[in-house]
Amino acid sequence: MQRLLVFESMWGMQRLKGRAADLPLADMVAEAAAAGFDGVTHLFFTPELAAPLAAAAGDNGLLIEGQCFPATIEDLKPTLELANRYGIHHLTIQPDVRPRALSESLRILEGWNRLAEASDVPVYVETHRGRITNDLLVTLDILDAMPELKLLADLSHFMVGREFPEPPVPREMDDQIKRVLDHAWAAHGRVASPEQVQVEISFPHNKPYLDQFLAWWGYLFESWSRRAGPDDTLSFTCELGPSPYAIRGPDGVDLVDRWQEALMLKDLARDLWASTPRGRQPDAIRRVLEPSETATGDCQSAS
Repeated sequence: MQRLLVFESMWGMQRLKGRAADLPLADMVAEAAAAGFDGVTHLFFTPELAAPLAAAAGDNGLLIEGQCFPATIEDLKPTLELANRYGIHHLTIQPDVRPRALSESLRILEGWNRLAEASDVPVYVETHRGRITNDLLVTLDILDAMPELKLLADLSHFMVGREFPEPPVPREMDDQIKRVLDHAWAAHGRVASPEQVQVEISFPHNKPYLDQFLAWWGYLFESWSRRAGPDDTLSFTCELGPSPYAIRGPDGVDLVDRWQEALMLKDLARDLWASTPRGRQPDAIRRVLEPSETATGDCQSAS
């Protein structure tokens, strides 16, 4: 069956509240494994970055999402070689280039797509501020021209970048986000407000934002399930970054323990996956879940 894989960001484990210093990389990976994550997300664009991460992940039975920041088409080649050498789960491009002309963005993205076609490791382009995908509407223009483009959705950047109104968001903007999600093959999990790229999900006053993001992620789970193969896996990375993403108090310390919030987000994602109807369940399970064959009429999928 299709499965959700929840990853933990190694960047998100830096400068955690209550810790005098960051753990060594191998210890961070081991802690993520002990906490029940399926994989880790980290930089993967040089041998010096890739080799120790691959060793630590292998020692702990975890998968890897590799991250890279190419500025040209050629920049992607060595990273793709590393990704395929180590057989990581997927590679995420955060394009470190900001063309003003749509035609130049398309030229670069099409070049990366050509390289990705020869890769055994899937390659996704992240939606992120300050990159080719900085703006939601420009991203939609890109998708009009390149419907085959595979994205990794980090919706927090669009929430801030276009200063979305407080939830519930207008139908037009919700539809625009769902168009992006219909092209997304992985996600980075972070909850934003119209003014802050990362808000504390454990604070009650942030619940409307959490609920909005959960609704979008639930839509992604359904959309991905219809497009993916019957045994494919969808990765969801808990990416709660340190300051300036994290909000700090007057003492300069994070307002919350981001590690505890990452564990909370992991459980929320898995619960959402379990409760979201998906389109490629085995026929026997689908029949059990059909409203006409249940006493309550509820239709929920198994994880």
